[in-house]
Formats: sequence, structure tokens, C-alpha cells
Amino acid sequence: MKGYEKNARPLFHITADKGWINDPNGLVFFNGEYHVFYQHYPDDVHWGPMHWGHVASKDLKHWRRLPIALKPSDGEHGCFSGSAIEWNGKLYLLYTSFFENGGGENIRQVQSLASSTDGVRFEKHGVVIGEKDLPEGYSVCDFRDPKVFQDGDIFRCFIAVKKLDGRGRVLHYASKDLVHWTFICDLFGEDCKGSMIECPDYLPEKRLLTTSEQFAVRDGNAHLNIHTCTWFLGDLDKNSGKFSVETQGVVDYGFDFYAPQTFAKDGVMIAWLQMWDRNIPSEPFGFAGMLTVPRRTEIKDGRLWQSPIVGGETAVARQVTENLLDNAAVGVLKIRAQDVKKFSLKLRQKGENYALLKLDGNEWTFDRSRAGAQITGAEQDEKSVAGIRCMPFVGGKETEITVVMDWFSIEIFIDGMAMSSTVYPDADADGIELCIDAASCRYVRTEIDGSIAREE
Repeated sequence: MKGYEKNARPLFHITADKGWINDPNGLVFFNGEYHVFYQHYPDDVHWGPMHWGHVASKDLKHWRRLPIALKPSDGEHGCFSGSAIEWNGKLYLLYTSFFENGGGENIRQVQSLASSTDGVRFEKHGVVIGEKDLPEGYSVCDFRDPKVFQDGDIFRCFIAVKKLDGRGRVLHYASKDLVHWTFICDLFGEDCKGSMIECPDYLPEKRLLTTSEQFAVRDGNAHLNIHTCTWFLGDLDKNSGKFSVETQGVVDYGFDFYAPQTFAKDGVMIAWLQMWDRNIPSEPFGFAGMLTVPRRTEIKDGRLWQSPIVGGETAVARQVTENLLDNAAVGVLKIRAQDVKKFSLKLRQKGENYALLKLDGNEWTFDRSRAGAQITGAEQDEKSVAGIRCMPFVGGKETEITVVMDWFSIEIFIDGMAMSSTVYPDADADGIELCIDAASCRYVRTEIDGSIAREE
């Protein structure tokens, strides 16, 4: 990677001013602003004792940094993932307190509460769902990531856990005051396919539940990552407390997407734009990990439909017959085509190096193998080793493609599906080459309107 400043950062993707970040936490609208918290270790570019980093925005595009919201204290070795909710004019954070206790079976993961009147300074109130609240047969060593939401005058909470003799589960709790909680049920009543579920998220109005699975079972080209995210549409039975699944699918088909969370206000989703068990070439710049752009979520034709929340000034707008050449390293491309037969889009091109989005039969393929610094992971299948990810081609009369490019990432949205990946090319790798065979095609490039205010 050449041409970047020593402290280079994404232009508009949320990341830390310094250090490591992973899961987004506590997405909430409070005091007229969108608040996003995230897992953060400020002292190194590797995972360490987790804090809650914090940014806020009025429009989901321009973000300002706020002080770290939670730090390990009172014997905690980390403040793990969780969620946020407003109640009676205060902002509450429900998070996982991690106590290492020498490791192994002595580890304890329990759920704690913190609150704030201004949304910036938080007071901790201690453990509210502890080991004694965990039913027999479930591991307190893997009991984390509480998702809290309001259901009338009741608060409900979904928490990831591992069965002592099995794999990942989600437990359902209820409370009237956020302090005293009652166990309701095992949400699905069966093991997940991976070894552990993490970061459940739920939007009651959309009937949408998402989970993140560690060491998931490969399913064709849909689950090539060893850790993956699944969406479920279904119903929460208020009597039994169980969730019945109607249909399900993959949230994002890319290399780098994990732990999606949503705002209860409008269902906007943000995830970690990274993946466990990968090298991260941005470490020499002093940061590791970033979050995706905010995404609108809708349910269309019985499936999850995502679209990015980005905008700015139109820089190029053209009709394309066969080929188009352009230049941009950062920005948004929108391509609307009728009756697509062939499609090839090179991004961040410099000479013979580029990232490639291509229509290959009934699949879209994204190839980052020549897009700069090499990224390797734990996956050993042929496509992963070759730097390729695939996503289904829906087909139909019209195809709409949106590509969001920042300095170190490419997020692709096609017909409501998404494929997100990090890339690390040289700073001057800005070539764009579109080749298409379609009845008609319109290409629009927008210069992004968004920013992250740096800490002083």
C-alpha cells in the first residue's frame, strides 16, 4: 500500500481514532441523535480488554467522536457487546461483563446495566442477569451480547449462550424495570449450525431476527466464511416466548461482515466491516477494523432487502452502450441496467491490479485477489484462497447495482442483497472500467457526502 498518510483512515466509515474495533453496540436514537457504540481497544491494533467506543450523528452520514462510554472496572476484564434503550428520559446500556478469572471454566460472562442522562457519561449499576439467572445446562463461560427491546410495558432481552453439551443457543428474558429479569425460554429450542451464536438482533415490526454464527457449516457459496450472519423472518409467540422461523437467508455474502445491529427507531443496520481470523493490513496506520455504512432494511418478496444510506454531489452521469472508463477511489456508483447479459466492473484499478465484480452465469462474483495488500483468513476452500466471494443473481427485467467505495472497503448492493469486503490498494489506484451487454444502462457516480470528526 503506497501513497497514504501515516495516519490514514476511511473517509466516512466509522472507525477508531486509534486502536482496534469490532462489533457495533447499542445502536439507539437519543436526544435527537443517532448513537453508535462499538467494541474498542484503544491501546493496540489487536483485540484486547474491551471498551465501548462512541460516535453520534444527526443524519447517519456525518459522525462526531464522543468519549469512551464504558471501560472495564470493578474486576471486569472487558465490557463485551450489548445494546441500548431509552426509558423515562435516560439512556440505558445492557452489556456483557467479562470476568477472566484465570481462564477456562472459571470464565464468567454476565449481563450488566449502565445509564446516562446526557448520552455521554455513564454510571454502571452492576450485574442484572447473572449466573444464578442462567438455566441448568447452559454455559456461563459463553453467555453474552444481550439485545434489549420494549414490548408494550415489558422489556425483552435475547442473549447468546452455549449449551454445555451442544452448540449456540439464544435465551429469552423479560423485565419490567431493566433490573430484575425472568428467564422465559430457549428462543429456538435447538442448536445453531455453528459452534456458537453471537450478537442476536431483533426488529419486531419487521419480524426480522439476525444472528452471527461462529464456525458455521458451509452451504455451497453462501457460507464460505467460517463465521457468518443469518437473517430470519418469523413470529415471536408471546405465550411460549419462542420464535418460529418462516424463512431465512444470508445477511451479507462478502468476506468482511459480522455482528449486524439495528436502530429500533427505523431499522437501519450497521455491522462490523471485518471478519475474525483475518490479517488486517491497516495496522501500520494505527487502526484495525471499521463499521459498514448504515443500511436501510426492508422486507420485500419475503426476504431481507438492504440499501446503503449515502449521498452527495453527482460527479458523472452517463448512458453506457458497451464500455465506460472513469476515475475515483472513493464514492458511490449507481448502475441501472435493463436485460443484463454480461457485466464486468473493475474498481480501484492501477495497471493490472484491481478488484473485479462480474456476472458469471447465475452468480455475481467479487474478486479481490489483485486489489492491493494480500488478505488471508482461516478458510481454505478454493474460492476463499483465490480471493473470491459469490452472491446469487436474481435476474429480471431491471438490475440495480450500487457500489460504495471508501479508501479501504467496497460494499456492493444488488437487488437488495449485499456483498461487503475490505481492500487495501495503493492510494492512487482509482481506475474504474465498466463493460456491459444490456438493452440499456445508466451509470451515475456520486462524490460522497460524509465524514468522521477526528479527536482533538
